[in-house]
Amino acid sequence: MLSEEEGLPLEQFLVCRIPAAPLGYLRQLIKKGKITSACGNKLAGVYVVQKGDQIGIPDSDRLNQLRRQKPQPACDILYESREILIVAKPAGLAVHATQDRQQDNLTDRLRTEFKQRGEFFQLAPIHRLDQETSGPVLFGKGKKSCSALGRMFMAGAGAGAVTKLYLALVAGEFKGRGTLQGELSAKGKRKQAVTDYRCLAGTTEATLLELQLSTGRQHQIRQQLASAGHPLFGDRRYRGPCPAKLGRLFLHGRHLAFADPFSDAMIAVNCPLPEELSAFSRACGVGLASSHQQPCRVPS
Repeated sequence: MLSEEEGLPLEQFLVCRIPAAPLGYLRQLIKKGKITSACGNKLAGVYVVQKGDQIGIPDSDRLNQLRRQKPQPACDILYESREILIVAKPAGLAVHATQDRQQDNLTDRLRTEFKQRGEFFQLAPIHRLDQETSGPVLFGKGKKSCSALGRMFMAGAGAGAVTKLYLALVAGEFKGRGTLQGELSAKGKRKQAVTDYRCLAGTTEATLLELQLSTGRQHQIRQQLASAGHPLFGDRRYRGPCPAKLGRLFLHGRHLAFADPFSDAMIAVNCPLPEELSAFSRACGVGLASSHQQPCRVPS
């Protein structure tokens, strides 16, 4: 038992001892009674490690492998202050675990990383991106921050509080700029959804769009573009073209901006288009021109 481990809750002790292990996996070990005291008693998650404790950890191939691994970096940090964290979420990684399973996810990765730093506070995502979508995700650091940032997002982009820009490659030719507007199903209700768009580059087969959300409905961009007859490349759910060379949904959050509720300073982060999407768009003849490398507000 190391002196710095004394007084740690059991979960945090395990994080320090096996830093490469996903937090959800460690929680499952505790829940299933796999973590024991020297006399074999099962230890609950609320247990606080004391000086002289001998903590029993099961001997398994997975745990032995995790002990040998270096911790997996949570994600690239785009911006960090005392109250605010913005990270670049890759495609394929969920923002948080689902209720039915403790899968690897961005939130648990970040919580583990901060505990390894010795920083223990509430860390929670303020908004979501689909698992298949890449881009910036905002987290609050501490209850006060989470509350203030949550109120800011609830005010919505339409109130001028938040700017969210996305890049999407859609099927077919979709020229100019305009607004997609109508009702979408959201949590059993019909709610208004508004998305502004502008064409960055296009052919008769594919168009690269920059989009700005004024509302934040689930799958808003995907549903609206599919309804307009221009589904996203890689979007199996909404019947978009899915060429083998792509391998993911072509939807990426490129820009997030808002006024810091604690300092009133403007925070604006850009998240470059991942290389696999850049390469695919170039192959389609719709790569970003130099004049479109920097994002701008979309509305006409």
